[in-house]
Amino acid sequence: MIARLVGRLAQKSPEALIVDVHGVGYRVMVSLNAFAALPEQGAEVELGIHTHLRENALELFGFVTADEKALFSALITVSGVGPRMALNILSGLPAGDLRDALAAGNVNRLVAVPGVGKRTAERLIVELQDRARKLAVAAPADAAGAVDGEAVSALINLGYRAAEAERAVRAVSTGSRDLAEIIRRALQKLSA
Repeated sequence: MIARLVGRLAQKSPEALIVDVHGVGYRVMVSLNAFAALPEQGAEVELGIHTHLRENALELFGFVTADEKALFSALITVSGVGPRMALNILSGLPAGDLRDALAAGNVNRLVAVPGVGKRTAERLIVELQDRARKLAVAAPADAAGAVDGEAVSALINLGYRAAEAERAVRAVSTGSRDLAEIIRRALQKLSA
């Protein structure tokens, strides 16, 4: 399974990208919001990847931020929402707005996305509202915040409550981008 690609952006269009990694071109689909955040064609790019295997195809979906990838992963767990629809939803709403709409149970905001009907919006809220609230706790504000958000998420996955995980990470974070170091120090703080 491909989880991350780092390479040269060989081709860039809203439908798909071609990322050249040591001479191999990977076709990656991204949301319109991720597309807008990408550098110019020919520049170095790093994308988080979701690999989707169908009967007759292997598709790669790319993400500029961990927040967008986490929301995509949550969206595709909902019955009737496949990877392409999830990408469409992320194209219609930036990750932060989508997370907020899900957490608040805002059906109207979700229905405003082309291709999302009222039933689908309601199903998304029912199945993802609690998860969206947890993701909101770990939402990054900047590059260092992204690492802090990932550390909080890791601690939550280890069984710590969101509030105590966030407090521990905030107490030990010094703007470092070393995820393992932040998690190690936060675990020491939590066990003290």
